[in-house]
Amino acid sequence: MTEFLFIRHGETDWNRQQRFQGRIDVPLNSTGRLQAERLAERLAPEVVAALYASDLTRAMQTAEPLARTWKLGTRPEPGLREQGFGILEGLDVPTIRLEHAELWARWTERRADFALPGGESVRDFSARVLDAVARLARVHVGERVAVVTHGGVLDMLWRHARAEPLDGARACPIPNTGLNRLRWRDGALEIETWGDDAHLADLPGTAPVTPLAR
Repeated sequence: MTEFLFIRHGETDWNRQQRFQGRIDVPLNSTGRLQAERLAERLAPEVVAALYASDLTRAMQTAEPLARTWKLGTRPEPGLREQGFGILEGLDVPTIRLEHAELWARWTERRADFALPGGESVRDFSARVLDAVARLARVHVGERVAVVTHGGVLDMLWRHARAEPLDGARACPIPNTGLNRLRWRDGALEIETWGDDAHLADLPGTAPVTPLAR
């Protein structure tokens, strides 16, 4: 068995603007940096064998306070990048509806095999994510590891652990810097806790938690 602490990255300006971030390298905003510091304070007593993060800036920046606190290096993991949204990356919903109405209509059908031009289908994305997690689990048998990643990645893990279909809208809360404790056992994921953001309880309003805020 391998214990995982999966963490969504902190807030970015594009989260607030409801833009498709995908693989574009968007940094944390001031709120996101504060969220990351709060996260590190909360997790200081935890003992982990390794710290991984998606190699996108928003994930790596979220991992920085954890790395300092735990005195660990952050290991970049490209396999846990956000889903690629191709032509829609960087655009907000009003712009997409105006300039790409047909693509927007197809995307909102939430079909697992649909890929935006230049992007990645949910089915391919899910396979990439699970391959990466399985590889980390093999490397860290009997250990606990922390992974900073993205909303879409966490959605795939939720669906896999609960045997939910890849078609359809997201059904789980995924707050910025939320904590998600899972176990990998015999090729399957088990959820211990999900979406825990108690460390942010007294912070002012943050970006809304929606499927676009990845």
